[in-house]
Amino acid sequence: MIKITKKINDTVARDKKAITTIAREPYPMVVAKGAGDYVWDISNNKFIDFTSFISVYNLGVNGNAEIRRAIKNQVDKLMHPAFLDFYSELPVKLAENIIEMMPSGFGKVFFSNSGTEAIEDAIKISKLFTKKNYIIAFYNSFHGRTLGSLGLTAARTSQREHFGPFPNVVHSPFPDPYRPIAGSQSPDETAIACIEHIEKNILGKEYSSKEVAAIFVEPVQGEGGYIIPPKLFMKELRRVATDNGIILVSDEIQSGYMRTGKFLAMDNFGVTADIYTMAKALGGGLPLGATISKTALGNVPLGAHGGTFGANLASVAAGIASLNYVKRNKRALEKMVKDKNKIIMKRLNKMRDNYEIVGDVRGLGMMIAAEFVKSKKTKEPAIKEKDKILQECFNNGLILLGCGTSSIRLIPPITMSRENIEKGLDIFEDAIKAVSAGA
Repeated sequence: MIKITKKINDTVARDKKAITTIAREPYPMVVAKGAGDYVWDISNNKFIDFTSFISVYNLGVNGNAEIRRAIKNQVDKLMHPAFLDFYSELPVKLAENIIEMMPSGFGKVFFSNSGTEAIEDAIKISKLFTKKNYIIAFYNSFHGRTLGSLGLTAARTSQREHFGPFPNVVHSPFPDPYRPIAGSQSPDETAIACIEHIEKNILGKEYSSKEVAAIFVEPVQGEGGYIIPPKLFMKELRRVATDNGIILVSDEIQSGYMRTGKFLAMDNFGVTADIYTMAKALGGGLPLGATISKTALGNVPLGAHGGTFGANLASVAAGIASLNYVKRNKRALEKMVKDKNKIIMKRLNKMRDNYEIVGDVRGLGMMIAAEFVKSKKTKEPAIKEKDKILQECFNNGLILLGCGTSSIRLIPPITMSRENIEKGLDIFEDAIKAVSAGA
């Protein structure tokens, strides 16, 4: 059982006084150090990490020794290269390595500091390359919190309230097999209904294809609840984009970098986008974003885009070391993700069968979620119960993150040992059992 000490409570109180209000989990996790599968708080409580710190530590908490060594070596040489004004070899090397991991035809990379900046760049270059103004995005999507990316985001009103108006974005339903838009549709039927809405209503009644620059989509919706669309949806979305001269942008910020068993999550659907955005795991623990576009789209005119801190050399060094590890071990990592998905999904499916509050379980690779409901029949979200489960897990040494309205995501480092996955799942099930008994 985790002990909440005065030091923890004092730090939380100081945070509330000094830090601008931001989202927090319903438990007081005050992180201090981490290694591999574990994280410790400032009172030396030890936790199994089922968060990867929001899918950043895909290769283990605090990166592996190779990543840390690369950072330390680079810090002693130079950190800030003013890459907007001067050339530097390391960012070029990382860009070349990223391009090697992409489908054929990709050849331009822009480096930034975060996922939301990568999205902002994708917005700008989509409009630049097409000379069009409007963008289609999806309900329950999360693409960031800066103004342009927030315009694409439509997961909850609290994220958007008072920040509008937003620039030229129209949202469309995203196919959720557990909650189909017409109530009783099959996954493919709800996929087709969502595509028909884009074609008949958005492109047919609101904005013609002559005005729509891009469609932004998460291959798996992240903050929106880890919603996995049917393959048919992505294939049809690619068709709509191609038929109408619209750029398809795949937001891989949370779902990419081997999280789903592929370097690009979109590859699971047999679809190639025109622009990809990446961040989170890309920097091995340091801030790093990237926007990767097809060479055929063109080049950005001189002075049209830039930034001061993009391609920070410490972050780039970490990115190179991390990507080198992935390239050397890609087949092993793919198998690892596939095998661990089976372990986790098997346990979660049993929990769904055994507990009324577990309404749905879903996962692609090691991007997995359980959705909690008041009853399986009504599917009413069990929001308080979800928070109680998170708290109960924390009390017993497991950290998890919520997503969507009443879901919990399970995203341990993809390198986590089977033993610790099983231990974490034991804690998770015990929490569900306890909350179910007390509900």
